[in-house]
Amino acid sequence: MVNVSTDLNILDPKDNVATVRRTLKGGASVAVDDGCVGLSQTVPGGHKIALTPVATGGELVKYGQVIGYAKTNIAPGEWVHIHNVELKEVDRDYGFCEKNAELPAREGDQDFFSGFARPGGRAGTRNYIGVISSVNCSASVARYVADRFRSSDFNGDLADVDGVVAFTHKGGCSYDPNHGHELLQRVIAGMARHPNIGGYVLVGLGCEVNQVPGLVEKYHLDRLREGEQAPAFLTIQQTGGVRKTVESAVKAVEKMLPGVNAQRRTAQPVSKLTLAMNCGGSDANSGISANPALGVASDELVRQGAASVFGETTEIYGAEHLLTRRAVTREIGEKLVSHIRWWEEHTAMFGSTIDNNPSPGNKDGGLTTIFEKSLGAVAKAGQAPLSAVYDYAEPIEAKGLCFMDTPGNDPVSMTGLVSGGCNVGVFTTGRGSVYGCKPSPCIKVATNTPMYNWMEEDMDINAGTILDGTETVAEVGRRIYDKILAVASGEKTKSELAGMGDEEFAPWMLGPTL
Repeated sequence: MVNVSTDLNILDPKDNVATVRRTLKGGASVAVDDGCVGLSQTVPGGHKIALTPVATGGELVKYGQVIGYAKTNIAPGEWVHIHNVELKEVDRDYGFCEKNAELPAREGDQDFFSGFARPGGRAGTRNYIGVISSVNCSASVARYVADRFRSSDFNGDLADVDGVVAFTHKGGCSYDPNHGHELLQRVIAGMARHPNIGGYVLVGLGCEVNQVPGLVEKYHLDRLREGEQAPAFLTIQQTGGVRKTVESAVKAVEKMLPGVNAQRRTAQPVSKLTLAMNCGGSDANSGISANPALGVASDELVRQGAASVFGETTEIYGAEHLLTRRAVTREIGEKLVSHIRWWEEHTAMFGSTIDNNPSPGNKDGGLTTIFEKSLGAVAKAGQAPLSAVYDYAEPIEAKGLCFMDTPGNDPVSMTGLVSGGCNVGVFTTGRGSVYGCKPSPCIKVATNTPMYNWMEEDMDINAGTILDGTETVAEVGRRIYDKILAVASGEKTKSELAGMGDEEFAPWMLGPTL
């Protein structure tokens, strides 16, 4: 007899499927309530079994919500996965604002972290100089400039500079200005004004659609606030070619270095943090361990006046009704739904569907449908009311729990969140994503202990202790919150120690290439 407390996760009394915590062999018996269920076949760890008979077309319920429908009759103890589960159209009751309830008040004084005071009342958690390309044609120049400073002694005379980083991409020209142009410009302007950027150089080619002068004028990048370093704006064609542009940009960075290095960390209230939350390489444990624990940390930040932002619109599909009910206003809830509708239309243009998900790795980890994946993903939103919904890379100005419309692709999603102003990130993973994200540090949270132990050099926190029964969701949530403050104060994440983050800048390239 297998003990239910160590081998099954039943998440809601209404559930008719349960997740096995470890691989169980066919023929084993699993205790459920007052009886037991016999396994008809071997079930991999993290996958689901049926607890009750489910007839063909019947609902399969996890988290107390429908995650799919039975393709065939499913017996108790039978493995439930892509071979016997399908999706159907579901009418969801959005119940706008029905569960909009403030979080319980926090006890105790305001917490602080050690950060860099920035103009406009913001605070940085890192102190980089950015070399930003306006177009792919200037990407190599930006990279050459950053490479000149890789050997600089940022631990000695320049100890308060985290580095010089190139932000390059594949866009900026040969595309319809009515589609991706606005998105790319928001990303570039957001990165230029990011609180973790102490100074920057913007480099263009000169003949591209995304003109540097137009970008500067539109976003007032030449209007300095008190304490800001003067940026440099260069184009290769006007400067006289690659070599001359590299040398000019290097001189501009050298001129900035003393002023950027003069910045010092000081005590900053937690309310100046803007957290980016993302899932990557999810498994069935994501919605049971790491994401709920991150939700606890997110709620604590919200209680202290911070902003906590998540995205991946294609990965809340089927669970968006849980968020609309928490919207502060009906308008906010309807904006979220409008993004869902846009994605339905957008994917249909290419003969695809918004539910063409999970990925192969997700499925190997036990996730069967996008509904199941989404229900686990929204767990990282905690219990706070939904305060705002933003377009991709739009500046984040609200406090509290916020949502940003981004694709599910991890680098593209995080680029939007960071460009919106997020100065620290938490990234949950069940399969083992090694994502890093300059200029904002990214904390990796593993959903299960075996993966954490196997990839400990890349994982910052093990939330698998929840599944192991050695910690509660609340206890791991507190550890995540404490780690956020430590990292915001300068502690290096595993991805930073590994040197990750230079290649992950990936603006959303929306629209046709002409």
